[in-house]
Amino acid sequence: MAKTKTHFTCQSCAYQSAKWLGRCTECGTWGSMVEEAELSSASQSRPAWGAAGGQDKPVLLQQVESASESRRLTGIAELDRVLGGGVVLGSLVLIGGDPGIGKSTLLLMAVDRLSKDRPALYVSGEESLRQTRMRAERLGVSGEQLHVFAETDLEKVLGAAEKLAPGCLIIDSIQTMFLAELGSAPGSVGQVRECAGRLMAYAKKTGVPTFMVGHVTKDGSIAGPRVLEHMVDTVLYFEGERGHPFRILRAHKNRFGSTNEIGVFEMKGSGLAEVPDPSALFLSERPKGASGSVVTSTLNGTRPILVEVQALVAPTGYGTARRTAMGVDSNRVALLAAVLEKKEGVQLMGCDIFVNVAGGMSLTEPASDLAVCAALVSSLQNRAIDAQTLILGEVGLAGEVRAVAQIEPRLAEAAKMGFRRVLLPRASARRVENSRIELLGVESLGEALQLLRG
Repeated sequence: MAKTKTHFTCQSCAYQSAKWLGRCTECGTWGSMVEEAELSSASQSRPAWGAAGGQDKPVLLQQVESASESRRLTGIAELDRVLGGGVVLGSLVLIGGDPGIGKSTLLLMAVDRLSKDRPALYVSGEESLRQTRMRAERLGVSGEQLHVFAETDLEKVLGAAEKLAPGCLIIDSIQTMFLAELGSAPGSVGQVRECAGRLMAYAKKTGVPTFMVGHVTKDGSIAGPRVLEHMVDTVLYFEGERGHPFRILRAHKNRFGSTNEIGVFEMKGSGLAEVPDPSALFLSERPKGASGSVVTSTLNGTRPILVEVQALVAPTGYGTARRTAMGVDSNRVALLAAVLEKKEGVQLMGCDIFVNVAGGMSLTEPASDLAVCAALVSSLQNRAIDAQTLILGEVGLAGEVRAVAQIEPRLAEAAKMGFRRVLLPRASARRVENSRIELLGVESLGEALQLLRG
């Protein structure tokens, strides 16, 4: 009997080596080399994925029939928003997140609503059929046309899908699927890449929207080769803090929509509940009359969301002051603290600084700079800021307050939430023609702090 040839493949970058290496010479990752069997010459010559578009020869672009993408609504408004208005027929969607965050729960709820018109297939490689039924009963999933399949062999999965001809296919998860011809363990680079390629070819050929659940590594990235995220049409991340009921669904890649939209959910005993008005939810527990609490507006796609920025400034008990930030870039907080000290004489050198964005939200745009500065000064001076004041603005290194984009939807959301005035850059205030709330335009950080003191 001929000896099976093997090689070692890095699970991070797919680099291959004839011998085992403790550290991958390509990406530098330690302990990532795993032994895999080499494909036979017959398997290598046979195309594994097939033609995704169904064409056997090139055609002119002008000869391609033009048509808008056909979408199906999942019945979950927050998920449809992130997908760009619904799931596109024939698309391949990858959703990742920490264990227990709610990925399987969200997809089971979505596929139940998608199966109202046509049968749907939910493939679980991690749970038995009985366990899936128990979870469905807890979520109130009827499953009248929802077929479940506990299988990890992708050939059997695709065979069942071809016989059933479902309107939607769920793979939970891609790391548990395997192809027997490869010979390597499920979850390896080769298995994940080939299984995803087969699923992509199936989705494009049949027009069946396919969802894949992906495990994540310790650093939060989806496990498996990086090419997996390049192959799929949409990459969604389900985020949330442990012990916190709120969950945020973000699109990191979307060929059929914006990558700035987010969906907000709340984890309850009966499953995930949509949060149609995140601003009211994030501000519902805001303390009254507390120093270091400021409300600002962040824009995610087309949706403005009001969030609370909290700061705590206290004398340090160590030689070096601490700078801790949650939900906002710690380097940005250190920069703003330096601007306050240099330009406005606010003494923060001997103080520990803690900044937090309530509700588990993340502030990625510089429009929240002025709110962070105001929260730091408020906590340092132990003086509360008017609860009916919203603060917006980007702060430069010279202490200037710069304009922010899309000011109108931010002001409309603030007016809807009952805010009476907004402290914002003067350049942004000039762009607003009619406002239902009072606008306080400023050009510098010192001018803004003076208005807040008064």
